[in-house]
Parts: sequence; C-alpha cells; structure tokens
Amino acid sequence: MLHFIKFKKFYGNFPALTIDDFAIKPGIYWIKGINGSGKSTLLKSIAGILAFDGDIVLDGGISIKKQPVAYRRLVNFAEAEPLFPEFLTGMEMVKLFASAKDAPAGQEQQFINSMKMQSYIDRPIGTYSSGMLKKLSLVLAFLGKPKLILLDEPLITIDTESLKILYSWIRDQHRDNGVSFMLSSHQALDVDEHLDAGELLVDAQTLQFTR
Repeated sequence: MLHFIKFKKFYGNFPALTIDDFAIKPGIYWIKGINGSGKSTLLKSIAGILAFDGDIVLDGGISIKKQPVAYRRLVNFAEAEPLFPEFLTGMEMVKLFASAKDAPAGQEQQFINSMKMQSYIDRPIGTYSSGMLKKLSLVLAFLGKPKLILLDEPLITIDTESLKILYSWIRDQHRDNGVSFMLSSHQALDVDEHLDAGELLVDAQTLQFTR
C-alpha cells in the first residue's frame, strides 16, 4: 500500500525521521510514540505537506514526487488542530474539498448528517468551537475516493458519541472500499472493541511495524 524509499526528513541539520526501505500493507494502523518522536512529521510527509528527501510510493506505482496530483487525490489528511479560513462557511469548505478530491455528488451529506452538523454547517467557520472544527476536518478527510486516510490525533477535542461515529466510518470505509488508515494518538485507541488495528512504532529516527 505504501512504500518508503530512502526517506529522510531534516529540520535544519537535525534528522527528524529516516526510513531507508519500508513497505506497509493495506490496513488500519495506530502510530505510537512519545512527544517529539516524529508522529506528526511522518503523517504530514505522507500527506505531501512537508518536503523531504527520497520518495513515497502508493499502491506500487503512484509516487508523491513523480505524480503529485494523482497521489494527493488518493491520500487525505486531517490535522490534529485544524485551522480554516474563518470567513468561509463549513459547507463552503466541504464543497471546495469535494471538488478538489473529485468526490461523488452528494457524498458529503451522509457524513454531515452522521456527525449531526446540520445546525451549523452553513455558519462561518470563525463561529465554530474546537469540537465543531474537529468534526469538519474529519468530514473533509473522508471525501472523495481515497486509498489512504491520515488522522493526526483524532481523539482530541471530540466527544464520546462522535468518536464512536468516527470508528464506524473507519470500519465501514476499510471493509466496503478497502481504504487504509493511519492514526496517531497520545491516547490509547480502543482497538479491541472498535478497530482491528496494527501498530506503527515511531522512535525518533526509525520506523518499526508490529502486529
């Protein structure tokens, strides 16, 4: 599903993360590691937000360096603490993302309804609470026809009921559409009850997979 080739991410002269040759099979993965271990750096690099040396290849042939547009259309990302233009409404952001991701017509409505966002989706984002912003970022991450969805700290600023809905989205998308997921979290995921997830352990400069 995802192949790292001579991947190196530096901040100045500091090697934040290096992955020489590593392949990840399709699935649901929980990225674990202490603060500063490189979890967010890893996800933002995979999403194409951070520049890095080397390459990342999706599905055996779509390179982030050689086919960036095709790659980004298949990889979606939700920030830990999302920031959006405050003058836009939530629905305007949804429409922008749906267009960029070539989403099926009306796809967004099922996610908006599921998260019970109907009462404020047409309000300016500047009026949103942190929980509302989090829900909006999650909806955006599920739009289109992604092969991989990256969720950075999806458990923060979200209520228990909404978290159950998120887990159901992940299960359904993985089961029905073969979508893979990578989730980072300081909190423990309830993987036994909700998700059949493997673990990716991030430790400063190395990446190790365990199942």
